Formats: sequence, structure tokens, C-alpha cells
Amino acid sequence: MSEHHYDIVIVGGGPTGLTLALALTRAMAGLKLALVDRRPFSVPKDQRASAVAAGVRRVFEQLDAWSDVAPHSEPIRRMKITDSGNGDISRPLFLSFEGDVKPGEPFAHMVPNTALAAALMRQLDGRVDLIAPADITGFSGDGLSGRVSLADGRTLVAPLVVASDGAMSAMRGFAGIGTFGHHYGQSAIVTTIAHTLPHEGTAYEHFRPHGPFASLPLPSIGDRHRSSLVWAETTADAARIKASTPDAIATEIAETMGYSLGEVTLEERAVQAYPLRLQIANSFVGARLALIGDAAHVIHPVAGQGLNLGLKDVAALAEVVIDAMRLGQDHGAADILVRYQRWRRFDTTLMAMVSDGMTRLFSNDLAPVRAARDFGLGLVDRLGPLKGFMIAQAAGVDRGGPRLLRGLEI
Repeated sequence: MSEHHYDIVIVGGGPTGLTLALALTRAMAGLKLALVDRRPFSVPKDQRASAVAAGVRRVFEQLDAWSDVAPHSEPIRRMKITDSGNGDISRPLFLSFEGDVKPGEPFAHMVPNTALAAALMRQLDGRVDLIAPADITGFSGDGLSGRVSLADGRTLVAPLVVASDGAMSAMRGFAGIGTFGHHYGQSAIVTTIAHTLPHEGTAYEHFRPHGPFASLPLPSIGDRHRSSLVWAETTADAARIKASTPDAIATEIAETMGYSLGEVTLEERAVQAYPLRLQIANSFVGARLALIGDAAHVIHPVAGQGLNLGLKDVAALAEVVIDAMRLGQDHGAADILVRYQRWRRFDTTLMAMVSDGMTRLFSNDLAPVRAARDFGLGLVDRLGPLKGFMIAQAAGVDRGGPRLLRGLEI
């Protein structure tokens, strides 16, 4: 057995872990950091795309990564929300958002997950020790250090260990941190579609009794218009759709969209499906351990805020850790980690409540409930200041938030 000592060890090499590694190494020269993952470090095969809010985009700009991401992104310039029940022929428009956070700054961009991961890995090249593929067999934290045990006999030792290893986080389990939440009985079908009509930067979200159906704009390739699709269905229907032929899936997508983007084809010959649930860790911190991203929280994609929540974690944790190190403090001590948790717990809980409430409200075909929610959507649509506030919230713009989210150096 051998021990390898670092300033920080990050477990999990997805976009959240990669961004934290980049933020920390850019803020402090000479930082000794290990990034560990059970998979090889390569661009994953992933059909998902993420809505990167304006505040989070500023994080990437500050880290000099956005110029690498921007060519693969598409600004969301407007959003249209419709609602219908089982058997409805029409899909009336109840709410639309259009406008920038400030002139020339869209409230969000759509970015394919593969493009984001590739850009971050290029930026990180040579800055950290990449340890992958690696099987993690244990974790322990004490008064002085966190210790990550690997199957090959190595032990990684650091004052701070960060768990960014996803919803089924092994690190969270090793630390004995439980979770609370529930399953929705839904799965999200995700894929990239090509369509004959241009999207013009418009995101469509269509609420249906079995869950929301969203098409989100992606950059065109030549004369081929493209969008990312997130389609929530019951678990049984999702399995049926996933087993269908590509042509049958494309036809069902076009019909569900009311042919608003014309004829549809799938870019990939198969779709991916992910079970949906609400899951919040009982604590975002443990002894010498901080949880970020899906290891800390999983919410329904109805509001498109999953990745944004994780990258807000990154901005907050990076700031408290770097501030502590510059002051010569123990950056993995309990009081430092409590600062991170206080910063992130309320915002995360609020967004979880919003997304859960939206899911319960809109996954309902009862006539009185539909009438009430449609009235509410129509009222919001007519109140300009309220719509402006909602756009700012979706954009993740917070004057009192972490410095990276405000486009400032740590």
C-alpha cells in the first residue's frame, strides 16, 4: 500500500468535477490536485445537452473556457410554454418569455454535454493528476485529512475531498450521508433531433399529463436544423418508446410537437432514457468531505436547472476553499465546509421545491387543476415585471452570489 498526498482530491470527472478542478487550479498556482474517476478520461457518449444559464456562463468565461464552448452552443432567445390534456387537439400558448438578461446577453445557452466535457478536459490538460479508471473501495475522514482508498492499493490523502460522483455517489455512501426524496414514476427520454423548420432560438416546453416535453435549440450543421429533446413519460411508456424503431420514434416526436418544427429525424439511431427522482443529501458536507452536483442533489429536469445547480456549488465551494487557503487556514476544516453548506443549502432546497411543485402541478389532467394553472400562466404572461424577475432567476444572476457567478475572479 502507498500513500499519495494532495491539497485536494476530487472524485468524479463529469462537468461539475472538471469545472471545480479548473476553478481551483486557475485561482491558485501550484495547487496539487487529483481528479479521480471510475471511467477513463475521455469524452462520454452522451446525447444530453444542458441549458447553461447566464450566471453559469460567466463562470466559464472567467475560467477562459467559454471561447472553447461557445462555437458548440446556441442561445435561447425565447421560450414558449403550452399545456394540454389527454386527447386535446389544440395546444394553446399560455406563457412566453423573450428578452435578454441585459442587451446582447441571452438568459441561457444550450450546450451539448459532450462539447462541454471536451472543452473542460482541454483546459485542464497538465494541471491536475488524472487517476482513471480507478475503483474506489473506501473513504474516511478524521480531524486532519480525508483518505480515499483505491482497489490497486493506493490511498489518496488530502485535507479536503470533494464528491462529484453522481446521484448514486459511492463517496456519499462511504461517508454515511443519507438522502431524502422520492421517485416520480417517470423517465426522461433524451436525444438530438434534426427538423425541417428552423427553431429561431426558441425553446418549447409542452406540459402533458405524463410529464413535460421540451425541445431546446442547438446549433445548425449546414442546412440541418437541430434541437435537443427532453421527453418525460411514465416509466412503462418510456420503455416502449425506447424499444421502438427510430422512424416510429421520430414520427411520435413530430406528432407530439404538433409539427411545430416540421418533419423530424433522429441524429442517433437510438434514444437514451433516465429515471427521474427528487433526491437531496441530508448534509452537503461530512468530515473532510464536500458534496457537489448530483452527489448533493438531483431534481426533476422540468426547470432545466440540474447542471446549473451543480455549477453554483462549484462557484461557492471554490470561493470558500481558496479564501481559506490564502489566509493560511485549514481549507478542509468543519467551519470552512459549513460556510459552503450554508451558501448552497437554501438555494438548492428552494429550486427542488419549485421543480417538484411544477411537476406535481402539471402532471395532472384534472379539469379544475388545469383551469387554475392555465389561468395562472396567462396572468404571469401579462405581467411584465414578474416575467422579468422570472427570467433573471432562470438566468442565475445573483448580485450577492459567489464571485465566479458575477464574472469576477476568485
